[in-house]
Amino acid sequence: MKKIIGTVATVCVVLTLVVLSIVFGTGSFSRLQLDTLSVLLIVCGCSIVYCFVVGEITKNYSQMDKLWSLLPIVYTWIIAAKGGMDIRLVVYAIIVTAWGIRLTVNFARKGAYRLRFWEGNEDYRWSIVRGSPFFRHSVAWTLFDLLFISMYQNLLVLAICLPALSCMESVQPFGAPDFAAAALAVAFLVLETVSDEYQWKFHQTKKRLLSGGKKPEDIERPYDLGFNTLGPWAYMRHPNYLGEQGVWLSLYIFVIGAGAVNCGVFNVTFIGPLLLVLLFIGSSTLGEKISSGKYPAYKDYMEKVCKYLPIKKYSR
Repeated sequence: MKKIIGTVATVCVVLTLVVLSIVFGTGSFSRLQLDTLSVLLIVCGCSIVYCFVVGEITKNYSQMDKLWSLLPIVYTWIIAAKGGMDIRLVVYAIIVTAWGIRLTVNFARKGAYRLRFWEGNEDYRWSIVRGSPFFRHSVAWTLFDLLFISMYQNLLVLAICLPALSCMESVQPFGAPDFAAAALAVAFLVLETVSDEYQWKFHQTKKRLLSGGKKPEDIERPYDLGFNTLGPWAYMRHPNYLGEQGVWLSLYIFVIGAGAVNCGVFNVTFIGPLLLVLLFIGSSTLGEKISSGKYPAYKDYMEKVCKYLPIKKYSR
């Protein structure tokens, strides 16, 4: 029970930080920015209620997973529209839209979406987390669903889009920092798109090879490992995570181009992308724990290949 309380308390603390990061920055926002933020918060609030209620009713806790790629498109185009379709905001929204389409397609081919939106395959990691001793009591899981899955993730998705809000009403022309932001974001988007394609094709081929009743150790290399080591995955353990974080950190550079920094290169809306990085620390740790338990060679892979830096190609 102490562990359960500790886990829920941690989630509450992080959730509070997200809320404070949004509220703390409003003091320097203009009336237009505050009006826009109020619209975004209404959308976010509706999404929180939907994710929690539908998740609890259907017991499919991937409701937010399905909205993760869609809400940023909505948020950034609301900001662009309220900002008079300024070129900086439009470019920002276009990049986010391309990012969202990629992620939606990638999630859809895994069976996540159905005509009845609340149906579809649940992310396998939720069942593993749900089976933890921390959540043996149903009340603990319900609190986790409310505070982390529904509230924290929704607020985080809103927070990572708030740098666009800081770019509203800028008098700075679209310049070098903006071109750098767009170029870097597109480069990272290409990286995660390529990485996802290699991952998808690897697992589809592995599935086909195993369909004949063969054991994993009897199929051809590198599919006998069970995990992907092709393409970018030969050089980094999480090239898709690197691309994901890189996209949102790059988009923050638009804030610099807009001249909306408070001190040096810092604006309070940077807290959103920073929290995303922290989320991926936890997500990658959980993923590697699962992979280490499933695949005997994964620990060797972890020792030889860096998480994000392409220093050395994997060989066994």
